Amino acid sequence: MSATVKVGIVGYGNLGRGVQAAVSQNDDMELVGVFTRRDPSGVVLAGDGAKVYHLDTLAEMKNQIDVLILCGGSATDLPEMTPRLARDFNVIDSFDTHAKIPEHFAAVDRAAKAAAKVAIISVGWDPGLFSLNKAYAQAILPSGTDYSFWGTGVSQGHSDAIRRIKGVIDARQYTIPVEEALDKVRAGENPQLTTREKHTRLCYVVVEEGVDTEAVTHEIVTMPYYFDEYDTEVRYISAEEMKREHSSLPHGGMVLRSGRTGFAEENTQIIEYKLQLDSNPEFTSSVLLAYARAACRLSQEGQCGCKTVLDIAPTYLLNKSAEDQRSSLL
Repeated sequence: MSATVKVGIVGYGNLGRGVQAAVSQNDDMELVGVFTRRDPSGVVLAGDGAKVYHLDTLAEMKNQIDVLILCGGSATDLPEMTPRLARDFNVIDSFDTHAKIPEHFAAVDRAAKAAAKVAIISVGWDPGLFSLNKAYAQAILPSGTDYSFWGTGVSQGHSDAIRRIKGVIDARQYTIPVEEALDKVRAGENPQLTTREKHTRLCYVVVEEGVDTEAVTHEIVTMPYYFDEYDTEVRYISAEEMKREHSSLPHGGMVLRSGRTGFAEENTQIIEYKLQLDSNPEFTSSVLLAYARAACRLSQEGQCGCKTVLDIAPTYLLNKSAEDQRSSLL
């Protein structure tokens, strides 16, 4: 691997544009190209200095790219794309269907090990940074309970899942934490909360003319892994209203652990990690890029196979020498 990490982006939606912007902020990164299933001539990049290629030409550039960042959706793209591309490249994805991560890991691990490549999956903030914080908190407070709250904000994965429904033109799904539940956790009450008691979901949807909205609503609210365990409201709006009122992609959330210490567990200790994001995709892209750096360093060391954020030491993420890390972070 060269001193500069040569990056390829697969897919150019909100996440792909975010990765492109993040590359420009990291002086050890170089964007080789953006790869798309669309006609490359119709894809206009936000910045200068990069080229757009059709995805079918990717195999021809194996020796020019250190790591691919896969910017597809978790519903249908990444389960097929990540193991396939891990046969030829080091890859990073943001697969976020929590219940299916073990299955996805197994498929990617087989492909990456067979090709002696490094793949890091489920990179982002949840799963990702929230996963790390839960791991640290559980290690520190073994007697305790974890709580994750998301929002209020737009979930890219859930919005994408709605857009895959036949007849849907566009969608934004807002995840909203239930404040009463959050207050109980912060007060150290250690409540037992169901999925439905922690969050609600609000969906704004644009559909084609003549579409049966009752059928679309039913498909949304009963969708496994996404909406079936939540109180979900679906509102149908025009494309103009969507563009005017819902063009930004804010998000955020909190992960907490409420634990007890002392011989009689008499003291309550609460750890809270919070994110407040103006742009969900741009923040997620920045996390992806840090782990792209790690994947290249691991590959350079001769490691291979699939990994998650739980497997990666922080030192691999930073564009700093070990000496700089010790002097500035410890």
